[in-house]
Amino acid sequence: MGEHRSRLSERLAGVRALLLDMDGTLVDSNDAVERAWMSWCAEYGIDPATVLAIAHGVPADQTVRRVRPDASDEEVIDSAARQLELQYDDLSDVVPAPGAVDLLAVLGEYGVPWAVVTSADRRLAAARLEAATIAAPVVITVEDVAVGKPDPAGYRLAAERLGVPVERALVVEDAAPGLEAGRRAGAVTAGLRGLAGDVSVADLAELAALLAEAWRSEATPVPIHPPAT
Repeated sequence: MGEHRSRLSERLAGVRALLLDMDGTLVDSNDAVERAWMSWCAEYGIDPATVLAIAHGVPADQTVRRVRPDASDEEVIDSAARQLELQYDDLSDVVPAPGAVDLLAVLGEYGVPWAVVTSADRRLAAARLEAATIAAPVVITVEDVAVGKPDPAGYRLAAERLGVPVERALVVEDAAPGLEAGRRAGAVTAGLRGLAGDVSVADLAELAALLAEAWRSEATPVPIHPPAT
C-alpha cells in the first residue's frame, strides 16, 4: 500500500495546475442533473434510462443529437436549451463534492493555480458554483469552445488561461468523455471513483493528500509563478 501511494505521489510531483470538471467532480450536483433529464425525457417522450446512460460529462446538445437523431439543428439547439433551463433554479441540494474543500485548501497552501472546465453553460456553471460556495478563478464552459468534451479544446484553453503548459496540468474527472478530453489535451489525468486515469482516486480528499505529499517532497518550490493577490 505504501509503495503504491509513493508511486502515485511521484506521478503527481510535476503537476503545476489543476483543471477540474464541475458536475460530479468539484460539485455534487448529480441528483439535480438527473432530475432535469428525467423532466426533459417526460416532455419529449424519451426513455430516461437511455438518456441517463449516455448524458454524464458531455454537453446537452451531444446527448440530444444521440437520442433525437432525426431532429434538425434548430430543434437540437432548442431541446438542449430546454434541458439547461430545467437546471438553472434546481440548486437546493447542490453542495461541494466530498473532499473539495480539502483539495482547494491544498491548492491555496501551495499557490497552485486551478480552473473549472465544464460542459455546462455560463449561467448554469455560475449558479452551481455559487450554490456550492466555490469561487473558481477561471471557468471554461461549453460556450467558450467550438466543441465540448470529449474534445480537448476546453482543457487546452484552461491551461492557456492559467499560463501553465497543459502537459504540467492535472485534469480531474468523474466521466469517461472528460477523461478522454484530458488525455487528448496532453495533460496528466486523475479519475474519480474507479475511473482509470493516470492516477485513480476514490475522491478529492484522497487526491488532496497525494498532491500535498508529492509537493512536500519537491526539491524546488511548487508554483511556477506566485499566486495572484
